[in-house]
Amino acid sequence: MLCFFTLFSFAQDSKTKSEFWNNVEFGGGLGLNFGDGYFSTTVSPNALYRFSPYIATGVGLNFSYSSQKNIFKSTVLGASVIGLFNPYELVQISTEFEQLHVSRNFNENFVSNADDDYWYPALFLGLGYSSNNVTIGIRYDVLYNEDKSIYSEAWMPFVRFYF
Repeated sequence: MLCFFTLFSFAQDSKTKSEFWNNVEFGGGLGLNFGDGYFSTTVSPNALYRFSPYIATGVGLNFSYSSQKNIFKSTVLGASVIGLFNPYELVQISTEFEQLHVSRNFNENFVSNADDDYWYPALFLGLGYSSNNVTIGIRYDVLYNEDKSIYSEAWMPFVRFYF
């Protein structure tokens, strides 16, 4: 009797896990930029759960570090929640909420630039063209604040890869 229940419970667990993981997709972004005294890196892993061919939702983490020799250092840490809707196979509508902690430290020689340490929210609405695991599009930050945002503009192009 014990063997029967043990085998039965494993069969249920493996099927449930298999069904769940078959609908999970991973993606994200990596960035590296360097030049004359400048360095920047970004790592942003994401995971999506696809409820159907039309709807998916997921979470992501964000880490970014930038520095300019003798001028500044900046660290950005945060998380995001994303929702994707594909009304047609080739069209993707997205919403993404990011909450970022920004820490900017300027060199003492730049008195006019005060150090910053704050939280910044961003809410993106996007539209993209999808083909297989890749989506190319544009998104808009409806909460954009020119003084606090880590992004230079509210409109941003994007490329998403999920596997």
